[in-house]
Amino acid sequence: MLLPSTKEELRLSSQGYVIVGVDEVGRGPLAGPVVAAAAWVDPVYFEKDFKLRNCIRDSKTLSEKQRNEVFDFLEKKASFKIGIGEVTPKTIDRINILNASLLAMRLAVEDLVPKIKQRNVLLLIDGNKIVPGLNYSQRYIIKGDQKAFSIAVASIYAKVYRDNIMIEYHQKFPNYGFDTHKGYGTQKHMKALEENGACEIHRQSFGPVKNSAVF
Repeated sequence: MLLPSTKEELRLSSQGYVIVGVDEVGRGPLAGPVVAAAAWVDPVYFEKDFKLRNCIRDSKTLSEKQRNEVFDFLEKKASFKIGIGEVTPKTIDRINILNASLLAMRLAVEDLVPKIKQRNVLLLIDGNKIVPGLNYSQRYIIKGDQKAFSIAVASIYAKVYRDNIMIEYHQKFPNYGFDTHKGYGTQKHMKALEENGACEIHRQSFGPVKNSAVF
């Protein structure tokens, strides 16, 4: 199994850049926010091994247990600093999911930068677009969560952070099963939409939700 490389980050760090990986999760669900994370990793850490090293990779390739273990690890280590950006369903409906995803990334970077207190930041963005509204150097990397270590860190953190939000929403809206499908359009979710209509965290601009009565 190939793991995200630190080669590019080490190269750029040696040129004086402070590297921040950025990724988002939650573009596809019918409900809940889109969430982005921006991750700074101490360059010294790139050279080290640790017990979860083989779990720092694209979050979609990890089990829920593995993601939660990595999340807990990142929370405890000073070698990692994370910023979070969250955009609500109402804003998604107003500005569309692409713009909402880019906004979440910008908010995540703005949340992170004061924590690292560094200049000369260079952002490695997962995807094929740079993030508007930021005065930092940027490079986008297609499938970056599979290729760059810091983007993989952001991918995992954002995924667990958003999953936890959806688990909390399940307590408020238990009829939809948000704790299991996290808002994605599963068969269970579609059936719940048909039976209950849409609730306030559904994305009204998304096709399957448009045909449901507002709860």
